[in-house]
Amino acid sequence: MECRRAVTKADIEFCKEAILEFRRNLNPDTVVEQVVQMMRSQDFELVFIPNTDNTRAGAFISYRMLNLLRTGLIIYIDDLFTVPECRNQGYAGTLLDHVTKRAIDEGIKSIHLDSGYALHTAHRLYLNKGYYLACNHFAKAVN
Repeated sequence: MECRRAVTKADIEFCKEAILEFRRNLNPDTVVEQVVQMMRSQDFELVFIPNTDNTRAGAFISYRMLNLLRTGLIIYIDDLFTVPECRNQGYAGTLLDHVTKRAIDEGIKSIHLDSGYALHTAHRLYLNKGYYLACNHFAKAVN
């Protein structure tokens, strides 16, 4: 399986269906431009693996590098998603390995992500890849 970094609008379009399947809150008309803007201004990266017939992304991961007082430089994984027909074939694990290699290459000491409580299959994968439960994440909606 080959991990490909999205660098063009065409790459993002290739991932669009999977992104929208995972993030249903996004606007299909503006998501490609939103990703382009995030890549330009927020050190945001999108990496994907094509499905078996190379018609769309079978899985994708998005992440960014952040420099925090608490941790120093980290990679924060925003999204990791595998389309249903590609699940249980190693896509997500391969993408996590890609990010780990990137962290090693950049001298970054830790990778962080948040995951919903009910995503037990994903949690198993994270634990098997060496991730651990470090904290609870709190959020507050502001009107």
